[in-house]
Amino acid sequence: MPPESPIKLKVEKAFCPDMTIAITVRDLMDKDVVSIDASDNVAEGVALMVSSKVWSLLVTGEGRPQGVITERDILRRCINKGLAPRDVKVGAIMSSPLVTIGPDATVREAMSLMVEKGVRRLYVVVGGEVVGRLTQTRLFQSNFDLMLSLSGLTGAL
Repeated sequence: MPPESPIKLKVEKAFCPDMTIAITVRDLMDKDVVSIDASDNVAEGVALMVSSKVWSLLVTGEGRPQGVITERDILRRCINKGLAPRDVKVGAIMSSPLVTIGPDATVREAMSLMVEKGVRRLYVVVGGEVVGRLTQTRLFQSNFDLMLSLSGLTGAL
C-alpha cells in the first residue's frame, strides 16, 4: 500500500490552528538520487536507468555533481546523431549546469524555477550536497492530491 500523501495529511491538519498547509520541496522530494560518473558510457547509463526505474541520472565528476543526463539527452544528443552509446561518455551529452533548489523552498518556488529554466526536474541541495530531486511528475501528482483533498473537505462541510 502506498504511503499517505503529505498533501492530504497537511490539508486535513489545516483546520487545526497550529498546523500549516505550506508544502515544501522537502515534503515531496525523492531522496533516492541515482548517479553515474561522467566518464561512464551512455550504454551504462541506459542500463542504470532501466535497473533503477528512473529516467534521469545525476552526473558526477571527481565526486562532485556536474550535470544530469536524461532519456531526452540520450535520444537527441546520441541516438539521433547516429552515435554508438558504448562509444559516447555520459559527460559529453549531459545537461549542465545542474538546476538546484533548497529543501525549504515552496512548491510554488519550485514550479516557477522549472518554468523559468525549462527543466523537468530540480536537484535539492543542502550545503553543496545533493540530497534529493523533485520532478514535474511528482509536482503534478501532489497538486492533483491536493485538489482531491480539498474537494473532499468542501464536500464534507
